[in-house]
Amino acid sequence: MKRRRRGTWIGLGVVASLAALSTTVAGQSLSDVQKVAKERGLSTADLLAAAKTYTPSGMIDEYLIFSSGGHSGQVFVIGVPSMRLLRTIAVFTPESWQGWGYGTGNEILEQGLVNGKANLWGDTHHPALSETNGDYDGQWLFINDKANARVAVIDLRDFETKQIVKNPLTLSDHGGAFVTPNTEYVIEGGQYATPLGSTFDTMDNYQENFRGSVTFWKFDRKKGRIDKERSFAMELPPYWHDIADAGKLVSDGWIFLNSLNSEMATGGIQDKKPPFEAGASRNTTDYLHIIDWRKAEQVYKAGKVEMVEGFPVITLETAIAEGLMYLTPEPRSPHGVDVAPKGDFIVVSGKLDPHVTVYNFNKIQKAIANKTFSGKDPYGIPILDFDAVVEAQVEVGLGPLHTQFGPDGYAYTSLFLDSAVARWTLGGSYGAGTPEPDWTLVTKTPVHYNVGHIGVAEGDTVAPDGKYLVSFNKWSVDRFFHPGPLLPQNFQLIDISGKGTNMPVLYDMPIGMGEPHYAQIIKADKLHPWSVYPEIGWDPVAQQMDPMAPKPRMERVERNGSTVEVYMTAVRSHFNPEHVTVKEGDHVIWRITNIERAVDATHGFALPQYNINLSLEPGETATIEFVADRAGTFPFYCSEFCSALHLEMMGYFMVEPRD
Repeated sequence: MKRRRRGTWIGLGVVASLAALSTTVAGQSLSDVQKVAKERGLSTADLLAAAKTYTPSGMIDEYLIFSSGGHSGQVFVIGVPSMRLLRTIAVFTPESWQGWGYGTGNEILEQGLVNGKANLWGDTHHPALSETNGDYDGQWLFINDKANARVAVIDLRDFETKQIVKNPLTLSDHGGAFVTPNTEYVIEGGQYATPLGSTFDTMDNYQENFRGSVTFWKFDRKKGRIDKERSFAMELPPYWHDIADAGKLVSDGWIFLNSLNSEMATGGIQDKKPPFEAGASRNTTDYLHIIDWRKAEQVYKAGKVEMVEGFPVITLETAIAEGLMYLTPEPRSPHGVDVAPKGDFIVVSGKLDPHVTVYNFNKIQKAIANKTFSGKDPYGIPILDFDAVVEAQVEVGLGPLHTQFGPDGYAYTSLFLDSAVARWTLGGSYGAGTPEPDWTLVTKTPVHYNVGHIGVAEGDTVAPDGKYLVSFNKWSVDRFFHPGPLLPQNFQLIDISGKGTNMPVLYDMPIGMGEPHYAQIIKADKLHPWSVYPEIGWDPVAQQMDPMAPKPRMERVERNGSTVEVYMTAVRSHFNPEHVTVKEGDHVIWRITNIERAVDATHGFALPQYNINLSLEPGETATIEFVADRAGTFPFYCSEFCSALHLEMMGYFMVEPRD
């Protein structure tokens, strides 16, 4: 198949620019660049895109993407504009390179047990960077697991998961994780309605006994952990709840939560009933939930809750009586709800409506104050009159899903069916930033193919950067070599620094791990990760010194009855001790400290047949416990290529048979 050409053939100005940017090498000339470009069939647009994205060795990316890893259960860290994968952060799924679940992190994975059973995979969907005053602060990252209604906390000092909390009320979530403007709460909206606590009931009792929920996980910045004892939830009607977003600036203190299936369809295709896809799309509108979370917090603190599965829940009746929640019609089958940078507009996209619908927060407040209602839903929640709260509707194309914002008055919406990203203009005080009229579609850039979420650099904060947009496409089809029937997704980098219709695709990046969904893009200089741990003997789980950490000249093996404690250090290129002998059946507590202080001097510790592999970064200490239940002689070794003598960095674990 011929490659699609993007522009006229090689322009001398572009070639000259590329040549000027490259390192001068003897014998290299402008004609060499032209020859290579001609041989590869590269157009002027291709060369310009290369100049905008090429990041030489040693040059640091301007931005970082924190992307969900989908079914991999992890988070991906990607540089922009290079689109290089820099790190996989292990979260819900064991990952052997980092030793996650193979000796370290086991206790954190166990926090996410589902009804006492191990669940060692996740479907990560929506990462959320911590915020201060509505802007990313580069300190923490949160990510949800849609499949099991879990939320994880990641410390961005070392890019490692520190906590997993399991929601006791529901089994699936989609409107999470999202944070309030000062990261007071991490918001987790459930998705598919169930009886709260997921107890058994039949579909015949759907409207009476099934419910949705939204959970407010209290985040303790000082401890760097979600405080379950200060968290609460709100009961919602049994609609299917989708994406959430927190208000900011003028709308600070409120959250906005999409829902679909206002029909409360129960499916049953096997019984010749309408399937969910038809039954849940019959109404012309669904409901946007508008929730006063600050007021809800006061209701919770006043004790006006019921305990469900040991968790405090504001019931639907209490929420209505206290004026915590309102509904308003939104386009049917909505997917995205996104708050504009000043917090004044809330943008909703319905999958079956070619428009984006823009709500005005000030109009919402006026409608609430004046009780401008068009009725109530079946559960008694007031419905704000649509015409009283809507600001504009902009026709953008087929299958609109998600919206992000630029700093210049433009908004960007993904179009799943059109396989395009739309640029349109905001109105109000944003209008001066663009040359086009307010609330107007400006252009659409084709992407390949079927885009879901999109991400603009800091595009969901109070201060969007707006230099790049990344389109997170579900299909790649003909973009890359086919590695069998299971194809990668395609992240496409788009230049949005220009005005008007100037919005070219610069780069395609295959993602061959899981099915990523949402991502956030942060300026790299907002992050301040450690290069080595602060001190030798640092415990990354507790983020403090471990008083039991082995230090140089303290290496030893101690026996206390059937318990054997090993105190080991690792340094290029040996372990100390190198011989450890125990008896079959002994309980082994093995502590290892990497005493290196050089950057990137990581040591592994691999112990065959015992399912153990650690990754020990400079200064880190780790403790593993296991029963020596298999007699034999087991060579252990450093699983990192840390020096020329890496093969010699090994030892023997000898387990004497029982008498």
